[in-house]
Amino acid sequence: MKDLVGKTAFITGAASGIGLGVATRLAQAGVKVMMCDIEQQALDKAVAELKRTNADVDAVVADVSLKSELQSAADATLARYGEVHIVHNNAGVAGGGSYGAWTEAGWNWTIGVNLMAVIWGVEIFGPLIERHGQGGHIVNTASIAGLISGSGNAYNVTKYGVVALSEGLRVELAPRGIGVSVLCPGFIRTQIIDSVRNLPDRFADARPAQTPPAEGPITTWLGAVRERVAGGIDPLYVGELVREGIEGDWPYIFTDNEFEPAIEARFAGIKAGFDRIRGRTPPH
Repeated sequence: MKDLVGKTAFITGAASGIGLGVATRLAQAGVKVMMCDIEQQALDKAVAELKRTNADVDAVVADVSLKSELQSAADATLARYGEVHIVHNNAGVAGGGSYGAWTEAGWNWTIGVNLMAVIWGVEIFGPLIERHGQGGHIVNTASIAGLISGSGNAYNVTKYGVVALSEGLRVELAPRGIGVSVLCPGFIRTQIIDSVRNLPDRFADARPAQTPPAEGPITTWLGAVRERVAGGIDPLYVGELVREGIEGDWPYIFTDNEFEPAIEARFAGIKAGFDRIRGRTPPH
Protein backbone atom coordinates (compact mmCIF):
# COMPACT_ATOMS: atom_id res chain seq x y z
CA MET A 1 0.00 0.00 0.00
CA LYS A 2 2.82 2.43 -0.80
CA ASP A 3 0.64 4.34 -3.29
CA LEU A 4 -2.48 5.52 -1.47
CA VAL A 5 -3.85 7.90 -4.09
CA GLY A 6 -7.26 6.80 -5.28
CA LYS A 7 -7.61 4.02 -2.72
CA THR A 8 -10.64 3.72 -0.44
CA ALA A 9 -10.58 3.55 3.36
CA PHE A 10 -13.26 2.67 5.91
CA ILE A 11 -12.73 4.07 9.42
CA THR A 12 -14.83 3.51 12.56
CA GLY A 13 -14.99 6.04 15.37
CA ALA A 14 -14.24 8.62 12.67
CA ALA A 15 -16.27 11.59 13.94
CA SER A 16 -13.63 12.74 16.42
CA GLY A 17 -10.30 11.97 18.03
CA ILE A 18 -7.96 9.45 16.42
CA GLY A 19 -10.49 8.37 13.81
CA LEU A 20 -10.94 11.91 12.55
CA GLY A 21 -7.19 12.49 12.63
CA VAL A 22 -6.60 9.41 10.48
CA ALA A 23 -9.47 10.26 8.12
CA THR A 24 -8.05 13.75 7.64
CA ARG A 25 -4.50 12.64 6.90
CA LEU A 26 -5.58 9.83 4.58
CA ALA A 27 -7.91 12.17 2.70
CA GLN A 28 -5.06 14.64 2.32
CA ALA A 29 -3.01 11.78 0.83
CA GLY A 30 -5.63 11.26 -1.86
CA VAL A 31 -7.59 8.44 -0.21
CA LYS A 32 -11.39 8.27 -0.50
CA VAL A 33 -12.72 7.81 3.03
CA MET A 34 -15.98 6.37 4.34
CA MET A 35 -16.28 7.69 7.88
CA CYS A 36 -18.31 5.60 10.32
CA ASP A 37 -19.47 6.62 13.79
CA ILE A 38 -22.37 6.17 16.18
CA GLU A 39 -22.64 9.93 16.81
CA GLN A 40 -24.67 11.40 13.93
CA GLN A 41 -24.25 15.11 14.69
CA ALA A 42 -20.49 14.93 15.22
CA LEU A 43 -20.11 12.78 12.11
CA ASP A 44 -22.06 15.20 9.94
CA LYS A 45 -19.93 18.10 11.18
CA ALA A 46 -16.64 16.24 10.58
CA VAL A 47 -17.64 15.24 7.05
CA ALA A 48 -18.81 18.76 6.18
CA GLU A 49 -15.52 20.27 7.36
CA LEU A 50 -13.44 17.77 5.39
CA LYS A 51 -15.51 18.28 2.25
CA ARG A 52 -14.68 21.98 2.43
CA THR A 53 -11.07 20.94 1.79
CA ASN A 54 -12.18 19.03 -1.34
CA ALA A 55 -11.65 15.71 0.41
CA ASP A 56 -13.56 12.78 -1.08
CA VAL A 57 -15.33 11.60 2.07
CA ASP A 58 -18.73 10.25 2.98
CA ALA A 59 -20.42 9.03 6.16
CA VAL A 60 -22.39 6.15 7.56
CA VAL A 61 -23.84 5.86 11.07
CA ALA A 62 -23.46 2.53 12.85
CA ASP A 63 -23.25 0.97 16.29
CA VAL A 64 -20.22 -1.17 15.52
CA SER A 65 -20.90 -3.48 18.47
CA LEU A 66 -23.77 -4.82 16.33
CA LYS A 67 -22.44 -6.99 13.51
CA SER A 68 -25.52 -6.30 11.38
CA GLU A 69 -24.91 -2.55 11.49
CA LEU A 70 -21.25 -3.01 10.61
CA GLN A 71 -22.31 -5.15 7.65
CA SER A 72 -24.71 -2.41 6.54
CA ALA A 73 -21.85 0.09 6.78
CA ALA A 74 -19.75 -2.15 4.54
CA ASP A 75 -22.60 -2.34 2.04
CA ALA A 76 -22.85 1.45 2.07
CA THR A 77 -19.11 1.75 1.47
CA LEU A 78 -19.28 -0.52 -1.57
CA ALA A 79 -22.34 1.29 -2.89
CA ARG A 80 -20.51 4.62 -2.64
CA TYR A 81 -16.98 3.70 -3.68
CA GLY A 82 -17.15 0.24 -5.27
CA GLU A 83 -14.26 -1.28 -3.34
CA VAL A 84 -12.24 -0.89 -0.16
CA HIS A 85 -8.47 -1.15 0.36
CA ILE A 86 -7.87 0.14 3.89
CA VAL A 87 -9.87 -0.64 7.03
CA HIS A 88 -9.20 1.06 10.34
CA ASN A 89 -11.10 -0.61 13.19
CA ASN A 90 -10.72 2.32 15.52
CA ALA A 91 -13.91 2.85 17.54
CA GLY A 92 -13.36 2.41 21.26
CA VAL A 93 -14.88 3.14 24.65
CA ALA A 94 -13.45 3.49 28.14
CA GLY A 95 -15.77 1.28 30.15
CA GLY A 96 -16.01 -1.72 32.40
CA GLY A 97 -14.80 -0.47 35.75
CA SER A 98 -12.09 -1.92 37.97
CA TYR A 99 -12.29 -4.99 40.22
CA GLY A 100 -15.11 -4.60 42.70
CA ALA A 101 -17.11 -2.39 40.33
CA TRP A 102 -17.68 -4.80 37.44
CA THR A 103 -21.09 -5.17 35.83
CA GLU A 104 -22.19 -7.56 33.11
CA ALA A 105 -23.42 -4.67 30.98
CA GLY A 106 -20.10 -2.86 31.40
CA TRP A 107 -18.12 -5.86 30.21
CA ASN A 108 -20.50 -6.54 27.32
CA TRP A 109 -20.42 -2.94 26.10
CA THR A 110 -16.65 -2.62 26.32
CA ILE A 111 -15.96 -6.00 24.72
CA GLY A 112 -18.60 -5.35 22.07
CA VAL A 113 -17.08 -2.07 20.89
CA ASN A 114 -13.37 -2.54 21.63
CA LEU A 115 -12.89 -6.17 20.60
CA MET A 116 -15.86 -7.76 18.84
CA ALA A 117 -16.25 -4.79 16.47
CA VAL A 118 -12.61 -5.26 15.48
CA ILE A 119 -13.20 -8.97 14.90
CA TRP A 120 -16.33 -8.30 12.84
CA GLY A 121 -14.53 -5.55 10.96
CA VAL A 122 -11.85 -7.98 9.87
CA GLU A 123 -14.35 -10.73 9.07
CA ILE A 124 -16.56 -8.43 6.97
CA PHE A 125 -13.96 -6.27 5.23
CA GLY A 126 -11.13 -8.78 4.80
CA PRO A 127 -12.85 -10.64 1.93
CA LEU A 128 -13.75 -7.30 0.32
CA ILE A 129 -10.07 -6.36 0.24
CA GLU A 130 -9.09 -9.78 -1.11
CA ARG A 131 -11.61 -9.85 -3.92
CA HIS A 132 -10.19 -6.94 -5.94
CA GLY A 133 -6.67 -8.39 -5.87
CA GLN A 134 -4.95 -5.01 -5.38
CA GLY A 135 -3.80 -5.68 -1.84
CA GLY A 136 -4.75 -3.70 1.20
CA HIS A 137 -4.16 -2.93 4.84
CA ILE A 138 -5.97 -3.31 8.16
CA VAL A 139 -5.21 -1.10 11.16
CA ASN A 140 -6.66 -2.07 14.53
CA THR A 141 -6.62 0.44 17.36
CA ALA A 142 -5.52 -1.09 20.64
CA SER A 143 -3.77 1.03 23.27
CA ILE A 144 -0.52 1.17 25.13
CA ALA A 145 -2.72 -0.53 27.77
CA GLY A 146 -2.78 -3.52 25.42
CA LEU A 147 0.89 -4.10 26.27
CA ILE A 148 1.07 -2.97 29.90
CA SER A 149 -1.91 -3.36 32.19
CA GLY A 150 -2.09 -1.62 35.53
CA SER A 151 -5.64 -2.81 36.13
CA GLY A 152 -7.88 -5.78 35.45
CA ASN A 153 -10.57 -3.62 33.91
CA ALA A 154 -12.46 -4.50 30.75
CA TYR A 155 -10.75 -1.80 28.69
CA ASN A 156 -7.28 -3.24 29.23
CA VAL A 157 -8.50 -6.80 28.63
CA THR A 158 -10.01 -5.83 25.27
CA LYS A 159 -6.90 -3.96 24.21
CA TYR A 160 -4.70 -6.98 24.96
CA GLY A 161 -7.13 -8.94 22.81
CA VAL A 162 -6.76 -6.51 19.91
CA VAL A 163 -2.97 -6.79 20.09
CA ALA A 164 -3.13 -10.60 20.05
CA LEU A 165 -5.65 -10.60 17.21
CA SER A 166 -3.56 -8.21 15.12
CA GLU A 167 -0.30 -10.07 15.66
CA GLY A 168 -1.91 -13.33 14.57
CA LEU A 169 -3.73 -11.82 11.60
CA ARG A 170 -0.53 -10.23 10.35
CA VAL A 171 0.91 -13.71 9.81
CA GLU A 172 -2.33 -15.14 8.40
CA LEU A 173 -3.18 -12.34 5.99
CA ALA A 174 0.28 -11.52 4.59
CA PRO A 175 0.07 -14.31 1.97
CA ARG A 176 -3.30 -12.83 0.92
CA GLY A 177 -1.77 -9.44 0.21
CA ILE A 178 -3.16 -7.73 3.31
CA GLY A 179 -0.92 -5.97 5.80
CA VAL A 180 -1.98 -5.64 9.43
CA SER A 181 -0.88 -3.01 11.94
CA VAL A 182 -1.89 -2.53 15.55
CA LEU A 183 -2.03 1.05 16.80
CA CYS A 184 -1.02 1.38 20.46
CA PRO A 185 -1.47 5.05 21.37
CA GLY A 186 -0.57 6.70 24.63
CA PHE A 187 -2.44 9.76 25.87
CA ILE A 188 -4.19 11.35 22.90
CA ARG A 189 -6.48 14.38 22.94
CA THR A 190 -9.82 12.58 22.48
CA GLN A 191 -13.21 12.27 24.17
CA ILE A 192 -12.75 8.65 25.24
CA ILE A 193 -13.14 9.48 28.93
CA ASP A 194 -16.70 10.55 28.14
CA SER A 195 -17.56 7.44 26.09
CA VAL A 196 -20.73 6.92 28.09
CA ARG A 197 -22.30 9.78 26.09
CA ASN A 198 -22.84 7.24 23.30
CA LEU A 199 -23.96 4.33 25.48
CA PRO A 200 -26.69 2.34 23.66
CA ASP A 201 -29.91 1.74 25.59
CA ARG A 202 -29.35 -2.03 25.70
CA PHE A 203 -26.25 -1.41 27.82
CA ALA A 204 -27.95 1.06 30.17
CA ASP A 205 -26.76 -0.86 33.23
CA ALA A 206 -23.18 -0.02 32.27
CA ARG A 207 -23.81 3.59 33.28
CA PRO A 208 -22.34 4.36 36.71
CA ALA A 209 -25.02 4.11 39.37
CA GLN A 210 -23.70 7.19 41.12
CA THR A 211 -21.28 10.01 40.48
CA PRO A 212 -17.79 9.67 42.01
CA PRO A 213 -17.31 11.31 45.41
CA ALA A 214 -15.96 14.85 45.48
CA GLU A 215 -12.74 13.55 47.05
CA GLY A 216 -10.87 10.27 47.29
CA PRO A 217 -8.48 8.07 45.30
CA ILE A 218 -10.91 7.33 42.43
CA THR A 219 -11.68 11.01 41.93
CA THR A 220 -7.99 11.90 42.07
CA TRP A 221 -7.10 9.18 39.55
CA LEU A 222 -9.92 10.16 37.18
CA GLY A 223 -8.91 13.81 37.39
CA ALA A 224 -5.31 12.94 36.57
CA VAL A 225 -6.38 10.86 33.56
CA ARG A 226 -8.64 13.64 32.29
CA GLU A 227 -5.77 16.10 32.61
CA ARG A 228 -3.40 13.83 30.69
CA VAL A 229 -5.95 13.25 27.93
CA ALA A 230 -6.81 16.95 27.67
CA GLY A 231 -3.13 17.76 27.25
CA GLY A 232 -2.45 14.73 25.08
CA ILE A 233 -1.02 14.30 21.60
CA ASP A 234 -2.83 15.92 18.67
CA PRO A 235 -4.92 13.28 16.82
CA LEU A 236 -3.72 14.73 13.50
CA TYR A 237 -0.19 13.65 14.42
CA VAL A 238 -1.52 10.16 15.10
CA GLY A 239 -3.14 10.29 11.68
CA GLU A 240 0.25 11.04 10.11
CA LEU A 241 1.78 8.07 11.91
CA VAL A 242 -1.02 5.75 10.79
CA ARG A 243 -0.64 6.88 7.18
CA GLU A 244 3.10 6.21 7.38
CA GLY A 245 2.45 2.89 9.12
CA ILE A 246 0.17 1.78 6.29
CA GLU A 247 2.66 2.83 3.63
CA GLY A 248 5.53 1.15 5.47
CA ASP A 249 3.57 -1.91 6.66
CA TRP A 250 4.53 -1.34 10.29
CA PRO A 251 3.50 -4.20 12.63
CA TYR A 252 3.18 -1.79 15.58
CA ILE A 253 2.33 1.91 15.45
CA PHE A 254 3.22 3.83 18.60
CA THR A 255 2.58 7.51 19.24
CA ASP A 256 5.41 8.31 21.66
CA ASN A 257 8.11 6.73 23.84
CA GLU A 258 6.65 7.55 27.25
CA PHE A 259 5.73 3.98 28.12
CA GLU A 260 8.69 2.21 26.53
CA PRO A 261 10.44 1.68 29.91
CA ALA A 262 7.27 0.11 31.36
CA ILE A 263 7.02 -2.27 28.41
CA GLU A 264 10.69 -3.18 28.75
CA ALA A 265 10.07 -3.89 32.45
CA ARG A 266 7.18 -6.18 31.53
CA PHE A 267 9.34 -8.09 29.08
CA ALA A 268 12.05 -8.34 31.75
CA GLY A 269 9.51 -9.85 34.14
CA ILE A 270 8.52 -12.41 31.52
CA LYS A 271 12.16 -13.23 30.86
CA ALA A 272 12.69 -13.68 34.61
CA GLY A 273 9.87 -16.22 34.64
CA PHE A 274 11.72 -18.32 32.07
CA ASP A 275 15.00 -17.89 33.97
CA ARG A 276 13.42 -19.40 37.10
CA ILE A 277 12.87 -22.72 35.32
CA ARG A 278 15.95 -22.67 33.11
CA GLY A 279 17.84 -25.93 33.23
CA ARG A 280 14.92 -27.95 34.53
CA THR A 281 13.72 -30.90 32.46
CA PRO A 282 9.95 -31.41 32.52
CA PRO A 283 8.94 -35.03 33.17
CA HIS A 284 7.24 -36.99 30.36
